[in-house]
Amino acid sequence: MTDIELKDGSEMEKQGAAELRKENQREDGKMDRERIRLEMDSLSKNEEFARVVAAVFMSRLNPTLEEVDDVKTAVSEAVTNAVIHGYGGGEGKISMEISADAEKKMLYISIRDKGRGIPDVKKAMEPMFTTDPSGERSGMGFSFMEAFMDHLEVESAPGEGTRVYMEKRIGR
Repeated sequence: MTDIELKDGSEMEKQGAAELRKENQREDGKMDRERIRLEMDSLSKNEEFARVVAAVFMSRLNPTLEEVDDVKTAVSEAVTNAVIHGYGGGEGKISMEISADAEKKMLYISIRDKGRGIPDVKKAMEPMFTTDPSGERSGMGFSFMEAFMDHLEVESAPGEGTRVYMEKRIGR
């Protein structure tokens, strides 16, 4: 497991990391999944960084260029949603955890914010739905995530934030 710290003072909880290691350890002592966790400030420029981290991490599964592009797009949409809708462009933290199971050729991604939350997740996931009054946002973020990934879950509650969980099989 690799922890990455992006900002001074944003230290990953060592106890949480130890629990993750234990949770993913097989009886023979080997890890089922390799993981990376990072925490970043809610800044639009960090969307690009998150995409690159995802692309580099998934390279261990030997993906096609199309698979890399799919994952980068989904990560971009999830992080952008956290920056714009979760925190309204204001301050906050976004955490991303990526794990890979080389045996199963599976990639797992979780992106979480502790921002505003989504009052109606089902409605928010409808194509073209947006809360942006300026008309600059298309409302296609969740649709893109769903189209490019094999599995998508969105958990959210007003005032508590949002977690986007995605899975993708690599090399079908």
